[in-house]
Amino acid sequence: MDRAQLADFLRTRREAMQPEDVGLPRGARRRSRGLRREEVALLAGMSTDYYARIEQQRGPVPSEPILAAIARALRLTLDERDHLFRIAGQHTPGHAPLTDHVSPGMMRILDRLADTPAQVLTALDETLVQTRPAVALVGDDTRHTGLARSLIHRWFTDPHARRIYPEADHPLHSRAFTSDLRAAYTRQGPGSRAGEITDTLLAESEEFTTLWNRHEIGVRRPDTKRFAHPDLGTLELHCQTLLDPGQDQILLVYTAAPGTDNYDKIQLLSVLGDRQRHL
Repeated sequence: MDRAQLADFLRTRREAMQPEDVGLPRGARRRSRGLRREEVALLAGMSTDYYARIEQQRGPVPSEPILAAIARALRLTLDERDHLFRIAGQHTPGHAPLTDHVSPGMMRILDRLADTPAQVLTALDETLVQTRPAVALVGDDTRHTGLARSLIHRWFTDPHARRIYPEADHPLHSRAFTSDLRAAYTRQGPGSRAGEITDTLLAESEEFTTLWNRHEIGVRRPDTKRFAHPDLGTLELHCQTLLDPGQDQILLVYTAAPGTDNYDKIQLLSVLGDRQRHL
């Protein structure tokens, strides 16, 4: 770990960013160049003191998840992310099609959606980043680890994962999740993370095994998706998707027509965001 290089790199990248670049207000009395340390810490989901110690060449060696969070907060490119990992003394993540790194362009779009339920997912339905309204809608899905990071895995192994959708919609979601996993498995192969999830579910879930053996391909959910919320009841939201084919990631954005009950409920999600509904 090169503490001096790491601190200097983070400082220069932080000072090169503007609040508007990451969806933060500038404020009338702002004098500092670029982002403040506390703003980077907020975006990365860590304490200001922890981030400040890294820039001050103090503290422990940052872990890979910490470095990945900082890379997303500073909107680093893949080359910049790899450089960050190297000077921090960590192995660089692979550049396989399935990656946890969210591109700067995708992050800039997400920054403009702060008041909208939106999240970036991998092809295995692993949530990488969410807006606060998305957390209020479906829960903090970024907290899961291991195979449970995949909603596909949780759907067939954890009954609590199904509470986000009305029960009448469960059969269609089961078929669609199975179809999604088969598509990822076909692209990535049996030795991949998709293969590991598939093998696990075949051993643990009779429902998944039945659906897997049907070989359904391209099962699509309707453009309007229903959610079951404990405080707001049922929400029917339009689901728009933006695909980043280079990294096999999808940005999901949920909207509703202005003037409708569903639109009013979306506005309330911004108020409920900090509650971080855990399922």
